[in-house]
Amino acid sequence: MRKYEAIFIFRPEEEHVAQGTAMVQNEFKNAGITVIQKDDMGKKDLAYEIKKNIRGHYICFNIEAEPESLKLVDKNLKLQQEILKFVVFRADGK
Repeated sequence: MRKYEAIFIFRPEEEHVAQGTAMVQNEFKNAGITVIQKDDMGKKDLAYEIKKNIRGHYICFNIEAEPESLKLVDKNLKLQQEILKFVVFRADGK
């Protein structure tokens, strides 16, 4: 298992953040991805408008996963309305 950081930008409304966070955690659980830590970074202004939003709610997940399981989750997360953007990158420095 490799360590990754996944940063999500959700729509700024609280209901979208709650639904989106629960959905992401459920997707991770179904794919066998372990969430080590969840860090709520709060609402911030976006550098540019995304889907007609100028603010977003940032949440960072520290996870352990196999590369194949991330590919499966990536496909499902791109279709979610609550998520404006997300990025997953390797955190173990290799």
